[in-house]
Amino acid sequence: MKAAFPTGNKALTGMLLAVLATLIWSGNFIVARGVAQEIPPVSLAFYRWATATLLLAPLAGRQLRQALPVIRQNKAYLFWTALSGVTLFNTFVYVAGHYSEAINLALIGTTTSPVFSILLARLFLREYITPLRLAGLSLCIAGILLLLSNGSWSTLLHLRFGKGDWWILAAALAFAVYNIFVRRKPASLPPLAFLLAVFATGTLLLLPAWVVELQYQPAVQWNLRLLLVVLYLGAGTSVIAFLCWNAAISRLGAGRTALFGNLIPLFSTLEAVVLLGERVTWLHAAAGAVILSGLVLANRKALK
Repeated sequence: MKAAFPTGNKALTGMLLAVLATLIWSGNFIVARGVAQEIPPVSLAFYRWATATLLLAPLAGRQLRQALPVIRQNKAYLFWTALSGVTLFNTFVYVAGHYSEAINLALIGTTTSPVFSILLARLFLREYITPLRLAGLSLCIAGILLLLSNGSWSTLLHLRFGKGDWWILAAALAFAVYNIFVRRKPASLPPLAFLLAVFATGTLLLLPAWVVELQYQPAVQWNLRLLLVVLYLGAGTSVIAFLCWNAAISRLGAGRTALFGNLIPLFSTLEAVVLLGERVTWLHAAAGAVILSGLVLANRKALK
């Protein structure tokens, strides 16, 4: 059955929220690579989500207490949502950061996650895939591949996936699964209570792996920079970005919202220019135009 396409202010708000979430998330890949030698991946994930849980608790604690009956009824759902979106997704990203450059993490993750999300939304949510959405998705993928191949057919044809690439593919699949679960969130569960329950559950699921990692990895040498990184991850990429992303999914649907993930490598490129002094080439501009065209095409009805 064909799903109704969101229109008007609801769609515009959903798109703006999705863009804001991707803007915040774009720094996550840079962090994953930038601190790879200073803090192990599971520890980084654990400190991030523990911080996010502590920051969100004062805001959502009352909602959580009131929603306890709903939470008990949906504990299996919350377990799988937390496992995919919190425990696995970003941990896999941080593991991949030990093997791949930040731009590769963003490119591969954002190329495949929308594909996984649209296919899973079709299989499990029966979301209708219109010709326009297929065309938009194709343009998004074409733009990412243009960046990935540096505009060379030879590079694209001989592309090989390394260890880090496989980890980021696993992360993309985990995030696609999370998108599907968020779409099925019980209506009686308030957004803040939902996030706090998911964050806390995901952090607890990370606890055993964190304890094991502590036994085999050198102790973290904490400094102001690392503390600020954890705060950025806990407050920005966790609390603020997830609130925006979940709200976008509720307005646009899982498959449509996932398309906006293709903006992450574009934002990452801009951040690299500002923070690292890297140069933007015609290739970046061309790929950005193709990706944005795909987003507009896939959401053409909403934009009207």
